[in-house]
Amino acid sequence: MDDAEIDGVPCLWMRGGTSKGAYFLASDLPQQREARDDLLLRIMGSPDPAQIDGIGGADPLTSKVAVLSPASREDADVDYLFLQVFPDRPLVSDAQACGNILAGAGPAAVELGLAAAREDATEVRIHMLNTGEIAVARIATPGGRVSYVGDTAIDGVPGTHAPVPLMFAGLEGSMCGALLPTGNAVDMIGGVACTLIDNGMPCVVMAAADFGIEGSESRETLDGNAGLKARLEAIRLEAGPLMGLGDVSAKSVPKMTLVSAPEAGGVIATRSFIPHRCHATIGVFAAVSVATACTLPEGPAAGLARLPKDNRFAIEHPSGAAEVLIERDIQGRVTGAGTLRTARKLFQGRVFPRPAT
Repeated sequence: MDDAEIDGVPCLWMRGGTSKGAYFLASDLPQQREARDDLLLRIMGSPDPAQIDGIGGADPLTSKVAVLSPASREDADVDYLFLQVFPDRPLVSDAQACGNILAGAGPAAVELGLAAAREDATEVRIHMLNTGEIAVARIATPGGRVSYVGDTAIDGVPGTHAPVPLMFAGLEGSMCGALLPTGNAVDMIGGVACTLIDNGMPCVVMAAADFGIEGSESRETLDGNAGLKARLEAIRLEAGPLMGLGDVSAKSVPKMTLVSAPEAGGVIATRSFIPHRCHATIGVFAAVSVATACTLPEGPAAGLARLPKDNRFAIEHPSGAAEVLIERDIQGRVTGAGTLRTARKLFQGRVFPRPAT
């Protein structure tokens, strides 16, 4: 029996945006990657679709981890590493960022003593280790303490909470090296017109109609469509090398996003796969990439989008819409992006992993 099984591991359990995850200090986890991943699998209860013997919620959205550490660069306050713990496989992936869990990184940095709180509000500069970019989060800290109370609502989360504005720069080509890694706004893969794009999250954007669906189907209906999911995976496996991601068969990127005309006053409607299950909402960075795809003069998104007159892009998803802020130059090229999220501390204490086998 190891020390973690006996004494537990310090853990902050938080909702970030429309996800939930375990936030750890890097110093409380093994430094060797294999040992760290093994511990996290045992903490979350993987591999088991129900994650019954761990704190994971039997869904990719609730089986996430943030590892925080002192900043390794002068223009940041904290380093943030996102890890996706697969519920049903013995796999921990750092192949992507997560903007929802990022929403909790600023508050967590203050809660865990990595960033000093200021009166009223605190800006936390977060170095995203997965992609190398900096995000700036503004945290409500009345009286020098994090407050999660506020009147901001986001679709997919009940009630209202304190706002967590997040602004990004330099997202273009975060993992693929270029906004359009193939140099094309449209690539044909498996007979389907695809936009392969990376503005914070590698995504393959395709028209839902090209798969014989409306794009307004429920998450459960799409998850039950084995033929659709097989076609999406075949395209994903071919798109991975084209995007410079190599063999993606065991990776959680690229995200596969089906788009259709908006139905609730937004810019575009989406059904996003992450990558093998339909997302209940849409990830923050995926929403940024899709919003950017809408601004291209070609591609499946451009033909369906209803562009706003201002910089607020509402990206519709099964639970509502995600608001993305898009900054463009006079040529219409996207130069910056942001989003508004909320977060809440759910639990702080020690978590006890499943015994090692």
